[in-house]
Amino acid sequence: MNKRQMGKQKEALAAKLLSLNGYEVIAFNYRCRVGEVDVIAKEGGYLVFVEVKYRSSLRYGEPQLAVDCRKQKKIKEVMRWYCYHEQVGEASIRFDVVAILGDKFQIIKNAFA
Repeated sequence: MNKRQMGKQKEALAAKLLSLNGYEVIAFNYRCRVGEVDVIAKEGGYLVFVEVKYRSSLRYGEPQLAVDCRKQKKIKEVMRWYCYHEQVGEASIRFDVVAILGDKFQIIKNAFA
């Protein structure tokens, strides 16, 4: 399985895990002119933009550390695009990360602001 296929598989797993943990997934692999975000969901009164990161080992560090400032900025640009084009209005926004390390996962709420 190549890297892209593995990424798609882990993103689908993350969407399922989010659903099992009370999230209502409303978009999966949302793409627009400014970029893409893995999952958009609703949870606890929030509109949540979720980045999924997978590592098979700690060789390159913890998965969530790959969501660096550049990636955070891109996710925020996608969020603004989505909110404008979907006419979201005044919504409480949150950015979460699903970190998958091997067969273990962690949902990190409010991963960045």
